Amino acid sequence: MHKTYLICRRITILLVAIAIPASLFGTLPQLYGAHLKQSKPFADSQLINKPPTDDAAIKASANQRKRKRKTLTWTELHKMYPGVFFYGGSRNSKKVALTFDDVPDLKYTPQVLDILSKHRVPATFFVMGTRAARYPSVVSRIRQEGHMVGNHSYNHPSFPRISKRQFQQQISRTDEILRPLIGYSPRFIRPPYGEITAEQVEWAKKNGYIIVNWDVDSEDWKGIGSNRVLRNIQRTLQPGSIILQHAGGSEDLSGTIKALPKLIEMLQDNGYEIVPLPELLNRSVDRKVR
Repeated sequence: MHKTYLICRRITILLVAIAIPASLFGTLPQLYGAHLKQSKPFADSQLINKPPTDDAAIKASANQRKRKRKTLTWTELHKMYPGVFFYGGSRNSKKVALTFDDVPDLKYTPQVLDILSKHRVPATFFVMGTRAARYPSVVSRIRQEGHMVGNHSYNHPSFPRISKRQFQQQISRTDEILRPLIGYSPRFIRPPYGEITAEQVEWAKKNGYIIVNWDVDSEDWKGIGSNRVLRNIQRTLQPGSIILQHAGGSEDLSGTIKALPKLIEMLQDNGYEIVPLPELLNRSVDRKVR
């Protein structure tokens, strides 16, 4: 009896298996594979969020945190490195300096130079190495017309996000391009975005450089109109101000060009003297090459 029951059960199971469409069995690996594809990003994200396990990764992570901790405010850097890190000059006299970043180009830089020449006003141009190599004649014109030249890195990275060696190359490579064009090694460095670490300022100090940021931001790189450029400048203008504008790049700087003559007249009408940056900071523009 028991033996007969087992035989009947096996026959039933066999009949059920035969009755199932063979195509369904074919779909099972596909369903399983689809599940793996859905699960993989989750597994990857878990791995990404895990702390580093190898020594190199741990060291890199520690160095990254260390660099982040050393990104201090401009006020802190000025206190730590007086005479090396500036964002303004003396507040005791109504002198200001005009500075232009991201130069040169063939569209905006010549227009700025024309306006400065017409009004007989000096300025400082912070030059990118890549653009100086592309437009050397414009750099030479800046120098020939009596303006100051500063180092604005080779290709505009955020300094705190690159290695010590890369930072040094950004400065030295640009310096090598500029020296034959202007006849000196620029002493002034303007970090892209104004971002720099204490370690990098320390290196600059040891190598005879001066870091120059600003206390008046025109925000002209946003492609704004001339009236807004002027309002932005007036908002924080004071004796000793270093005024940031731009005279090169892919942004729409037509607002800068239209605002510049009005800015010069406004400053002069309010008793401000527009002076070269070295005069404002009482520091020479050229660096002694060791």
